[in-house]
Amino acid sequence: MGQVTALRLFYRPGRYARRVMERTRLALTAIAAVLALPLVTAARHADRAPYGDHFHRFAAPTAGAAAVRIRGAAVEAYDRGTGAPRWTYGRRGSRVLALYRAPGHAVALWADGMVTDTDPDARRVRWHRAVPGLGAWLTASPARAAGVLQPLDPDATMLAVVAPERVSAFRVADGDLRWLLPAPQGCAFDPARTAHTAGALLLARPCRGPHPWPRELVAVDGLGEITPGRTPLGNDLPGGRRADGGGNRVARPS
Repeated sequence: MGQVTALRLFYRPGRYARRVMERTRLALTAIAAVLALPLVTAARHADRAPYGDHFHRFAAPTAGAAAVRIRGAAVEAYDRGTGAPRWTYGRRGSRVLALYRAPGHAVALWADGMVTDTDPDARRVRWHRAVPGLGAWLTASPARAAGVLQPLDPDATMLAVVAPERVSAFRVADGDLRWLLPAPQGCAFDPARTAHTAGALLLARPCRGPHPWPRELVAVDGLGEITPGRTPLGNDLPGGRRADGGGNRVARPS
């Protein structure tokens, strides 16, 4: 019995050591899982970027002015003097079809019907707006993108997105939808047939069947369709002054 007892005493430290090692291994595994959790979460967030955006910034911008252009499937900003790239902006599963440039703005029309505005100098995307039905119409013929983006005033504070079914007008500063002009039944707007004259945008609106020819032409500006006696809402930012003549006319009290 003495020998058996001695053997048991001899092996107890080994069992104890194995238990300690097992507990230590489990603790280290748990710690590693906790430390890896932020990395996994970050990877998921990167994969789920809103609207499929991929914004790549290059070196810090120089003092020179930035210009923008379409390069491949993306929008690219580059130094106007040196030509060095500043950033590229692409979207997963889509590509840029048209680009409207204004001071401090690069408004892009994408193949899936999305419209975005990017600040060339601040290197950020301001807003995204989806126009219903526009993506399917562009997919049938990407060349249709020409003429879809139309400025509505000399300072480019308002931008029209002309699609066959409707005209959507957005305030460029924040992407706010200010007004919609649907096409009458049997008619459709033609973005390829537009003209700017006397502060107005003239839009072709061909219709089926017999009808008077004025029905096929409509004039709009930043406040909407130009009609006699209209009372538009105006397009200034909240808290701003009505510099565009908008606002309902209210009779003075008698």
